[in-house]
Amino acid sequence: MKFRGHETFSIRKGWLSKGLRCVVKNPSVFVAKDENAMDVLGIGSNMVKSLRYWLQATMLTSEPNSGQRDQSLTALGKLINEYDPFFEEIGTLWLIHHSLSTNKEMATSWYLFFNKFDSVEFDEDDFCGFVRKYATIFDSEKVPSDRTIGDDYKCIINTYYSKNQMSSIKDNPEDNFECPLSELGLISFVKSNSIGNRVYRKQTPNIESIPIEIALAMILYFANGKDEILISSLVKDENSISKICNLDTANLLLVLYSLEQSRYINVIRTAGLDVIRITTNMTYEDCIKAYYNKIN
Repeated sequence: MKFRGHETFSIRKGWLSKGLRCVVKNPSVFVAKDENAMDVLGIGSNMVKSLRYWLQATMLTSEPNSGQRDQSLTALGKLINEYDPFFEEIGTLWLIHHSLSTNKEMATSWYLFFNKFDSVEFDEDDFCGFVRKYATIFDSEKVPSDRTIGDDYKCIINTYYSKNQMSSIKDNPEDNFECPLSELGLISFVKSNSIGNRVYRKQTPNIESIPIEIALAMILYFANGKDEILISSLVKDENSISKICNLDTANLLLVLYSLEQSRYINVIRTAGLDVIRITTNMTYEDCIKAYYNKIN
């Protein structure tokens, strides 16, 4: 489990793009002794640590745990760097979100928020109490502090909730510091409760914003080589498309029927058997390439 690797900074516009470019140019950018990473990246020291973390948490790069800690692009990082290096496409944002929320090791709080934390409406106390309980069961000797969990919660909110949802007027130009993933529409503000805590809601996004090839990529990732999957598993199991994208059963079925129309899967709902059968030979990476080739 890893908590608070972000140094309290959520992903900012342009960060991941800049990070990939710099890693390609110099894999040692974050650890090089002959040049200052702050000067190369144009951000402060804590932001450098944050960006280094986010590149790995979103599975765009990897680095060894020991020895020379050079970074290298993952298969996903290479595809995005080739096809959408400026992170302009909505499908790219969904891929980043999927990688982040399924990364139990590097982004534990994100994984828990989407996969294990079932409250639809929640405040900071609700989520922090849940994480504390989960961490205690998982390893009672390594329970993160209340401050650490609270910082992760705030960062999750800043990742997916846009302040501009409450107003059409931006407060100042610094608003471009908001995380690009707020465009996905996964969290909305509800109210302030009786003790002054802000209450948020897990929100179902516009399913038309999820490109069909990206939805297929998520399902193939979840299937992990299986040809047939129970629809109930796609609704309730961890790392499923419903969990990751806040989809209820009705919206999941709309996505599945769209995939069926594109002849990627068959939806079988007869004789009490509710499953999907994957009929394509495409891989996770093939889906991503198909998405980018389609829009280009």
